Amino acid sequence: MTLDVTRRTLIELPPTPFTPVINRRSWIALCAASVPSAIAVSSVRPAIAQPWAKKMFKTFEHDFGTVARGAKAEFVFEFENIYEETLRVAGVRSSCGCTSVSLTKDTLHTFEKGGVVATFNTASFLGHRSATLTITFDKPFSAEVQLNVQGFIRSDVVFTPGSVDFGVVDIGRGASKQVAINYAGKADWRILDVRSANSHLEVELNERGRGNGRVAYDMVVFLKPDLAEGFFQDQLLLVTNDSRNASVPLVVEGRVAPALSLSPASLYLGSLAPGETAKKQLVVRGRQPFRIRNVRSDDPRFEFEVGGQAKTLHLIPLRFTAGNDSEKVAATIEVETDLPGSGKLRCVASGTINVDNGDAGGGVVSTLGDD
Repeated sequence: MTLDVTRRTLIELPPTPFTPVINRRSWIALCAASVPSAIAVSSVRPAIAQPWAKKMFKTFEHDFGTVARGAKAEFVFEFENIYEETLRVAGVRSSCGCTSVSLTKDTLHTFEKGGVVATFNTASFLGHRSATLTITFDKPFSAEVQLNVQGFIRSDVVFTPGSVDFGVVDIGRGASKQVAINYAGKADWRILDVRSANSHLEVELNERGRGNGRVAYDMVVFLKPDLAEGFFQDQLLLVTNDSRNASVPLVVEGRVAPALSLSPASLYLGSLAPGETAKKQLVVRGRQPFRIRNVRSDDPRFEFEVGGQAKTLHLIPLRFTAGNDSEKVAATIEVETDLPGSGKLRCVASGTINVDNGDAGGGVVSTLGDD
């Protein structure tokens, strides 16, 4: 077997400590010959740390730092299947209830990526906490990889809610969320500043109360309307006058998306004979009910069926009838709705008309349902 420099294979690795065979064929023969023998082998040679498995990870440790009680603290250890064989994770476990662990996916084909998600349980634990996360693989071979996390959960600062989650925000609209910050400890404790590397975030901080060693703030986090489309995750850093723990992070996340979406963005009509008709459909989605005002194309051979009801999902059937000459079809379709500020949605349609396709004129070459 020729080994590609960018594609390492487990097949050519030397025998691992838990494999009492020289190659894969003899290992399969051993398993097929006696199931009890295979069980005996696995019982005395358990999965252990293997170099091939560790090579898939770039990070093995993470420090959550100092976080407030109830704050969201999550980290993803990414790994990639760099081998020719399909990879399967048999299970994951944590040595401490202070950290829960899960997988983004358990089966990875060549060059696919997955993640081990470590979540710090800041609501139920306090003080310095650490955990070892064990990932067990059973395909293509048995192996274990251990990851380590740690952090310090403050008992004196509490965020409610534990993170700023904007959810899905319409592009160009902006949004705001409120967080309550409560502190118990020194009477003179103050928040001096709130910082972020994300210029699209702004905050408004108001002290709500102070007395008997307790301090309360209300903070409003604003998302500016000029943030580009896509998912975002960042941090706000609350800078305090506490010399021992001067800053406290707060996670901010969400997704900016258009109020409406049109699919497909590119519509292929196929190769048509003269006179043939292609039937397709457009799908328009929104998060609130809306009506389709008009659908038009710069090619008059397109016909559309538009309903008048307001709803969040519209299926727009369309027909295209080919002319008599060979040509490449390239047209723009525009959809206009009654949703304020949504603008016009556009789709590019393409196809070919070929007289060499025969005399199938008048036929239908595709049906509704493509999206």
